[in-house]
Amino acid sequence: MPRMQPAVFAEFLQQPHIGVLASLRSDGRPYTVPVWWLWNEGVIWVTGTHTRVWCQQIKRDPRVSLCIEATGPVPGHIEFDGIAEVLTLPEFDIWPISRELAEKYVGRNDPHRAPAVDAFFANMQTEPRLLLRITPTVTRAIDMRVYRGKKADREYQERMRPGASGDRPAPR
Repeated sequence: MPRMQPAVFAEFLQQPHIGVLASLRSDGRPYTVPVWWLWNEGVIWVTGTHTRVWCQQIKRDPRVSLCIEATGPVPGHIEFDGIAEVLTLPEFDIWPISRELAEKYVGRNDPHRAPAVDAFFANMQTEPRLLLRITPTVTRAIDMRVYRGKKADREYQERMRPGASGDRPAPR
């Protein structure tokens, strides 16, 4: 059963949905933070600052998860587990991708919002910014318009229907 068709996947990743990024604390517990993200050629880009807790955690342990959930225009979610690479000036020019993030979330494809994008981006450039390039190792994507649950759940539901044949498992 299809969970998310490639065209829907591509469209979903162009939308300005907020993602929730999980990094790991030094004791192994997850730490989550809402983030703006950009999907480009098979990697996820996120910007932060050197002083943010989650950025410090990723510098120490690059394992991350990003969950992007939306109720529309396509209800569903995409989750990525991956490894984050911290990119900084002057070794890497972080500004073109940071500008794309501002355009995606502040501009929202509206040319009338260009002054707001310019102002937001100018402010970003005053901060001790870094860029994360997250390479996915696992991807999960579900289009809730077509998703009907896991196979085991559907089989259980079928067995529990009135008149279903076979032995019914004891309720838990």
